[in-house]
Amino acid sequence: MFELNGWIILGLVAQFLFFMRFFIQWIASERKGKSIIPIGFWYLSISGGLLLLVYAIHIKDPIFILGQSMGSFIYGRNLYLIYKNRKNDMTLAT
Repeated sequence: MFELNGWIILGLVAQFLFFMRFFIQWIASERKGKSIIPIGFWYLSISGGLLLLVYAIHIKDPIFILGQSMGSFIYGRNLYLIYKNRKNDMTLAT
């Protein structure tokens, strides 16, 4: 068995956030009747991914560290592109 401590709680919260991204993507897709990725997916991805990265660094797991660090970069890049395109779209509309 494991001892419930702050690190375990952090890992569980991080994993829950990471799971919730799929849940909101599923709900959004069901509502639209097609597969979509809402912006909340990316926010949950980056927050869950970064928290999992902190946890992976704490437990010193190089595979977990590599996976979460690369994923966090991709999630952040997607958010950047979303906001960049929104800004460009607003500029073109005026």
